[in-house]
Amino acid sequence: MKYKDFITYVVAGVLCFNCTAQNSKVVNQKIQATDRPEPNVILLLTDDLGWQDVKVYDIDEPSPYETPNLDALAKKGVQFWQAYSPAPTCAPSRCAIMSGTHPARAQKTHVVGGAPPTVYGNKNSQRIIDPWYSGRMPENEMTLARVLQQKGYTTGHTGKWHMAINHFAFPQPTDQGFDVSTADRGATSPQKPHRLTDFATTKADDPFRLDENGFPFHQNSQDALNFLKENKQDPFFLYYATFLVHAPIHTRSKALLEKYCEKLGVPFPTDPNHWDVKGQNNPYYAAMVEMLDYYVGQVFDYLETTDDPRWPGHKLSENTYIIFTSDNGGMENAHGDVVTDNYPLDKGKINAKEGGTRVPLLISGPGIKKGVESDVVVNGLDFYPTILSLLDIEKPKDKHLDGADLSTLLLEDPTDSKLVLDNNGNERTTMMWHFPHASYQSTLRVGDYKFIRNYDYKNNSKTPEFELYKLYATNNGVAERADIEEANNLATSNPEKIKEMNAQLTSILTEMKASYPSYNPYYKSEMEHKETVPTVISASKDNNQVTFKFKENGAKVVTANLIYTTNGGHRYEEWFKADAKINADGTITANLPKGTTHYIINVIDTHNFLVSYPEMPTVKSLKKDKKNYSNYALKNN
Repeated sequence: MKYKDFITYVVAGVLCFNCTAQNSKVVNQKIQATDRPEPNVILLLTDDLGWQDVKVYDIDEPSPYETPNLDALAKKGVQFWQAYSPAPTCAPSRCAIMSGTHPARAQKTHVVGGAPPTVYGNKNSQRIIDPWYSGRMPENEMTLARVLQQKGYTTGHTGKWHMAINHFAFPQPTDQGFDVSTADRGATSPQKPHRLTDFATTKADDPFRLDENGFPFHQNSQDALNFLKENKQDPFFLYYATFLVHAPIHTRSKALLEKYCEKLGVPFPTDPNHWDVKGQNNPYYAAMVEMLDYYVGQVFDYLETTDDPRWPGHKLSENTYIIFTSDNGGMENAHGDVVTDNYPLDKGKINAKEGGTRVPLLISGPGIKKGVESDVVVNGLDFYPTILSLLDIEKPKDKHLDGADLSTLLLEDPTDSKLVLDNNGNERTTMMWHFPHASYQSTLRVGDYKFIRNYDYKNNSKTPEFELYKLYATNNGVAERADIEEANNLATSNPEKIKEMNAQLTSILTEMKASYPSYNPYYKSEMEHKETVPTVISASKDNNQVTFKFKENGAKVVTANLIYTTNGGHRYEEWFKADAKINADGTITANLPKGTTHYIINVIDTHNFLVSYPEMPTVKSLKKDKKNYSNYALKNN
């Protein structure tokens, strides 16, 4: 108890000495309630762990993966059956969770980023071009960690970061509000020369020496434990970002690999490069999931068995909130492997359908209901406002948060969706994802319905413009499973609902100023309006202003963006976007931001074709030639 609080209650006790026994009881209860020190928080974010990869989420066929520690955590808190990541890939989800800002609003919608828009491989074979998107969070972002740090919390990050253009590019965790940061991959470091060699042993000099339970030493887990041991005397926030279960898919425990080969009824691998048995039948991956469970279990055990130095007579677990989830859905295929299977959900990581965004979510801590399974729809964007509320910390001034506060839900009734409110104070019934990459989709969940807008539908017989699925049939708060497989497209039979949800999606994306993919004018196959694409003729510069001349060939120029970098030629060359002005005389003008070293112009016409000047190389050729975009851009002399 803080000193001023102690004095307050001492005085209150003296004044109420002659009060009734009942009043004395109330005062004593209040003292006991306020005796709890500021709670701790552990945000445990796994990498590529699918909804069906945790045993407690068995829904159809039982999962062969063993996760006893996570199953036990579910019994100590709330298990959410309809939890989602902010995005179907790693970096945008991580940035959204830490910043509280939706990926579409932040212009951080995929991994890496910070590059001029261009095609990946053959310039003539790719129909559509990703928009420009940011390589990172802004360096001055008021992150969750920064808020807690300013409120006296010791903030620690351990494991994966990936919230910048590269794992080790600026800004790093200590630039974004963390006091401590460690990033050792531990046992997930690739085996050499391949995954059927270099298994961990019991030898004293083995850096991955097997412990008494036969699990390899994992520095990533040890770093998390070290942070807890060294900082338990203060309120702490630990962001434990595991490298598990991301590729490369391998295990340093030969015994675990053998165990799952036997359990799955598959032969011990002989080819280290491929695993092509479909379903949840990859013994490497199964071993990784059990390793993940074991290592996070070490953290849970430490909290359960360690006295809280700030709260005598209590364990750390009694005053620590734990949030366990994944950054996106399971990666079903990677690097020649069938990794896992998200069934009954469709697709997986890098796709905005259910398999790419639905994730396991377990939340426990002081006051939170125990052993509750909830069908309330929640999202990783909700963590920021929820944590602040649970810790009784006000939202930073002028900070926009796109998530909802789940604290009332957690503390009162985790099954009552009416306790989750939107920014207008109404029950939240809507959730949106924007992924203008790879699968090129925006999706909208409204109640039981899921709407999908596909951007790459023109001259594409494989992809409809719109899809509509009824995931559940909810009555009186009880969600009955309907079509979580997204197998029965209702778009044709529900044109009014399609129109309504499409308009709602447009409204949300417009408010967030989202960016969209464009068509590739060099695409060799049929594409209507390709012959009307405008041409950029020349560029000139006068002091800090650049002017581009263009010619319209039938299609009107509707958007122009200056794409520029301030560190051209650097190892972590990073590009940004600024608006440019389209003039009536057939020119485009823009002012070069301070520090610009190189720049290009992007022009988009009324049919959504994108033209770059100068023309940018493909991503593949850039890597092959080991050059930067600045080698092809205009230089600011």
